Amino acid sequence: MFGRSRYGKVVTAQLDLFLRDHGDVIEEASRRLKLYTHGDRSDAEELYGDYADAVEEGTEILAEMRDHYGATLESPDDYVSEFNRAVAKRLPEFGTEIENR
Repeated sequence: MFGRSRYGKVVTAQLDLFLRDHGDVIEEASRRLKLYTHGDRSDAEELYGDYADAVEEGTEILAEMRDHYGATLESPDDYVSEFNRAVAKRLPEFGTEIENR
């Protein structure tokens, strides 16, 4: 079973659900990043804080999904690692913080 992920289908379904149900959160993070990137230097700190808040909201939702399913497993470590890697790959803006949750 080398090369096959044990929880791949579950993780893919969960991330598809997140994309479908929380597209607004993803769009908001993207919008906030653009505002920060193209904003005035004098507003940079506030704009970055707004971006960080938007990323935190998405990360919280993802962590709740992960933890809810992980709680159903006898040994969730492999699943949690796989979920975190998938988030980092598929949703990199949320991947940085997911491991800290």
